[in-house]
Amino acid sequence: MDTAGTQTPGLQTPGPQTPGIVITGVSGRMGRMLVREVLASDACQLVGALERPGHDWVGRDLGAALGGADLGVTVSDDPIATIARAQAVIDFTSPAATVGFAELTAQARAVHVIGTTGLSADDLRAIAAAARHAPIIRAGNMSLGVNLLVGLTRRVAAALGTDWDIEIVEAHHRMKVDAPSGTALMLGEAAAEGRGVTLDAVRTPAREGVTGARAAGSIGFSAIRGGDVVGEHDVIFAADGERVVLRHLATDRAIFARGALRAALWGQDKGPGEYDMADVLGL
Repeated sequence: MDTAGTQTPGLQTPGPQTPGIVITGVSGRMGRMLVREVLASDACQLVGALERPGHDWVGRDLGAALGGADLGVTVSDDPIATIARAQAVIDFTSPAATVGFAELTAQARAVHVIGTTGLSADDLRAIAAAARHAPIIRAGNMSLGVNLLVGLTRRVAAALGTDWDIEIVEAHHRMKVDAPSGTALMLGEAAAEGRGVTLDAVRTPAREGVTGARAAGSIGFSAIRGGDVVGEHDVIFAADGERVVLRHLATDRAIFARGALRAALWGQDKGPGEYDMADVLGL
């Protein structure tokens, strides 16, 4: 959902204990949505907005950049100074940027909420190191419904034997750059956990050509890209004569922003460590 050209709500007058939120990648679709959610909440205040060096929003008032009234928050390309005044950083950017933000957020002892996907094993190790100093809440998907689906997938996989094949099919908008989605990988990991194996040991990526018969116990992935699809995920359990299909459809990107803000507020009294949305939601 693109909010450019729309009126942006004004800043609230925060109370003395109101946590300050910094949003990274503020010009992007998720960044704009996060701005609106933070400004609409009386439980926090927006204290910083970050963009990459050279972006034409840098140095401008965020409200004016969004096409509305001034907010008194200047878009910055200086993460050190901006994150230093935050109690929480909400980050839906790129793997390289997220790793850098993790280090700075840990130094500030602030909560780091990470919705970035496509993170490598090295990226995850760097994030784990940062989590030794501050709470990091990371999820491939921040919605309540998806995290319930993750739990259901784990339970169904545990209940059904390996004679049930598992396929995860996901669809997203044409601009998404990574595949499979972070949510699809979350679901694959849940299915693997339910079966007592690691996803790396049983994962089958997208198929093409003469692939041969399916390996018993494998977990397959398929990705669809097109249009403005916000997010659709199916977990298919298929056996001879029957199928069980678990599905989640997202129609509004605001669900991810609301979940991320909930995570940022939940993390305020938490110690250093790695958390996910199951922790936030008490699942």
